[in-house]
Amino acid sequence: MTKYGSFPGARPRRLRTTPAMRRMVAEYRLHPADLILPAFVREGVSEPVPISAMPGVVQHTRDTLRKAAVEAVEAGVAGIMLFGVPEDAKKDGVGTAGTDPDGILQVAIRDVKAEVGDDLVIMSDLCLDEYTDHGHCGVLDSDGRVDNDASLERYAEMAQVQADAGVHAVGPSGMMDGQVGVIRDALDQTGHEDVSILAYTAKYTSAFYGPFREAVGSSLTGDRKTYQQDPANLRESLRELALDLEEGADMVMVKPALPYLDVLAKIADSVDVPVAAYQISGEYAMVEAAAEKGWIDRDKAILETLTGIKRAGANMILTYWATEVAQGL
Repeated sequence: MTKYGSFPGARPRRLRTTPAMRRMVAEYRLHPADLILPAFVREGVSEPVPISAMPGVVQHTRDTLRKAAVEAVEAGVAGIMLFGVPEDAKKDGVGTAGTDPDGILQVAIRDVKAEVGDDLVIMSDLCLDEYTDHGHCGVLDSDGRVDNDASLERYAEMAQVQADAGVHAVGPSGMMDGQVGVIRDALDQTGHEDVSILAYTAKYTSAFYGPFREAVGSSLTGDRKTYQQDPANLRESLRELALDLEEGADMVMVKPALPYLDVLAKIADSVDVPVAAYQISGEYAMVEAAAEKGWIDRDKAILETLTGIKRAGANMILTYWATEVAQGL
């Protein structure tokens, strides 16, 4: 043995020596087409309304939503997920505004469709929580509990009006049992066989939804623990996954993203359909707040979180940074 024999022959650091080298051997790459922009449109406003807990995100007017859609297309973003925010006076116990053909979400779908056509995958939130005066994702029974099957009837109606407005994909987010199957039947029976379903397969009850509640003007009282998943459970997600696929889901989603990367990886390894992850409002707010304090590098943190989500198995990522990141890429 020479005097140099104790040095390592295998040196992984050789592949980290320069930016070009690191780029060449990178195992995962973000692309604008990986990204979907969630966007809020508020009824009855003439100027965008800033969301205090989500710096840089607004409740759009119909006009500024159209502009945001064009910017997303120009940046190469794949899709936009639309959330409607109705006037408080239009909220009621069954979320009537959610199935009104002239409700804010249906109007917004038509606006975006007219502006960008098929250049952007137009997705819509299919849930009642924005439109109910109690803020729950379904209809309540006489005891104040969420009635699963009565809620499904409302979801079927929502699917039809959203599809009539021109949406490419619906995103049922209420976590009602059987929702994917009922929505698939409703779409097929009304001539909307080509409208796809992005199933919120593993949607956990989470502390990180807080800023979103402001974004949609939520009227929620109580919590959603009886229908959203318990953060302690993983196998339950696989059961939800099997049911959604059996019922006809075209794509599946994990929400939130960062606290549930293990769930995302497990689901991604289990399916042959596209898998999405939603980097939710609280995840966004944490990075923005820490960056504002000067505690982290904002741009690097954004890319690191998104790369981690993709590495865990997401084909698509819903993120409020979608257009910004796509422009940078």
